[in-house]
Amino acid sequence: MRALFWLLTLAALAIGVALLGRLSDGYVLMVVPPWRIELSFNLYVLAQALALLLAYLILRGIALTLDMPRVVAAYRARRARERDEHHAHAALKHFWEGRYAQALKSAARVSATPQGAPAAIAALVALKAAHALRDERRIAEWQARCDGLEASWQSARLLAELRIALDGRDFAGARAVLERLSPRVRRQVSVQRLALRLAQGEGDWAELLRLARLLEKHHALTPEQARPLRLAAQRGLIETLKDDPAQLIRHWRGMAKDERLDAGLARQAAHALAAAGACAECAELVEEFLDEAWEPALLADYAACPGGDVLGRIAHGEKWLAAHPQDADLLLALGRLCVKHELWGKAQSYLEAALAVAESCEAHLELARLFDRLARPEEANRHYRAAAACQEAASQSRGGKKSV
Repeated sequence: MRALFWLLTLAALAIGVALLGRLSDGYVLMVVPPWRIELSFNLYVLAQALALLLAYLILRGIALTLDMPRVVAAYRARRARERDEHHAHAALKHFWEGRYAQALKSAARVSATPQGAPAAIAALVALKAAHALRDERRIAEWQARCDGLEASWQSARLLAELRIALDGRDFAGARAVLERLSPRVRRQVSVQRLALRLAQGEGDWAELLRLARLLEKHHALTPEQARPLRLAAQRGLIETLKDDPAQLIRHWRGMAKDERLDAGLARQAAHALAAAGACAECAELVEEFLDEAWEPALLADYAACPGGDVLGRIAHGEKWLAAHPQDADLLLALGRLCVKHELWGKAQSYLEAALAVAESCEAHLELARLFDRLARPEEANRHYRAAAACQEAASQSRGGKKSV
């Protein structure tokens, strides 16, 4: 349709020029002594147009001839850039296929000039490929080439170095690279994932907890992925605070509810408080947890802590006993608490009830010590022997499992 339009336009223009020429009867007289040249006006106009066209073509030819070196250089540069792009794409393809040696060969064919995307892509891909092959010489070689990349590629280079440092567990080097990134880049989700790995490797539990919560909030981690990280961070923080019971209990109260209801964290915190002699705080933690969820393993530290309100703990334990009458760990804990408070009769009944529910080395040993205090040596010796036999059987059972 467009060709037809231009054809019609040119035809109309030719007809117009022909009609205009028929209407003109003028002439042009040129005098160059001793000659006189007389031309029709139409022929003069046509000759002038042809002269202008010829002059243009001559000047254009001269310009093109003078510009020939630049055109040839641009052509060669374009061909070189196309070759570099081809080799860079091949290096990237080989890298993602896991063919690291081929990726290095393709990257080496790219020009070593620091400018341009192909050179940058090839250098970064080769650096990662050399790291995957654990080739220290090539790592150093491509690292030097990456250092010369233009400024727009520096973030990509630093992120490649950060991943390499993390893969090699060089956490000090990774921290130095991370600090060189701009604040805007550090806010990116992918960089925060790398920072999370770094915090985990360095044991920076507060930072690990912050990043895990932040990535979970922004849906960069699923709750199933974030929960183990949060729990690991909390375990590390509890370990660092184990010698400061006041700070530990403040930290515990500031934790999320689902973290406070984790049995492993509760056992660790209760054990740390009991070991530090903070029996009141230990009892409060255990009581709060067991009122929400039942975990008999917490009762060991609950009963073992020597200080605090022992009678109050006995009363609280007896409330639990109404809901868990056949729990051997609870009966053993109540027996130990009664021994601490010198309630000998109740202690004996609870310990014997624990043995009736389940055979236990600890219950036999507690009864033997109780009978020693009560000057009943025969019964004490019987329970000592039972405890020794129980421990020997348990030791043999563990040895049999290891040999299997």
